[in-house]
Amino acid sequence: MSTDDTRPGPPDTSVSILVLTLARSVETELGEALAPLGLTVARLGLLGHISGVPGASFSELARMSGITVQSVHTGVRSLLAAGLARDRTARAGSASEIEPTPEGLRLLQRAREAIARVDEHLFGPEADPIQRRVGQAILTAFTGED
Repeated sequence: MSTDDTRPGPPDTSVSILVLTLARSVETELGEALAPLGLTVARLGLLGHISGVPGASFSELARMSGITVQSVHTGVRSLLAAGLARDRTARAGSASEIEPTPEGLRLLQRAREAIARVDEHLFGPEADPIQRRVGQAILTAFTGED
C-alpha cells in the first residue's frame, strides 16, 4: 500500500462555518419547538417585531426581519388572517398600524416558553460544554452580563 501525499489535511477552523453549523442546529430545534404552535422562525420574528416596535412600517419590518417588503406584506396578511395581528387603520392610502391581537400576544408568550426550553437544552447546564461556553459568550457580547 502506498500513501497519497496529495490528500488534503483537515480544513482550517473557520468561525463562520462553526457559527453557521451551530445556527442551523439551533434553527432546526427551534423550528421543531415552534411547529406545534403553528409558528415558523420567520413568522415568530415578524410577530415579535410587530409587537416590539409599535407603528413600524412595512419597510422597517422588512429590514428588521431580513426579508423583502413583499414578504412582509405576505407575512402580515397571514398573521391578520390567523387573528394574530390587526391593522388599526386598514384604509387605502394610509400607513398601516399593525399590532398583535390578544391571541397574538398569548402566542408570543407560548413561543417564549418554547424558546426558553430550546435555550436550556442547547446551552443550559446539561448541554455540551462547548455549546454552553458559546451561549455564554454570545450573551456576554450582546448584554455585557456574565
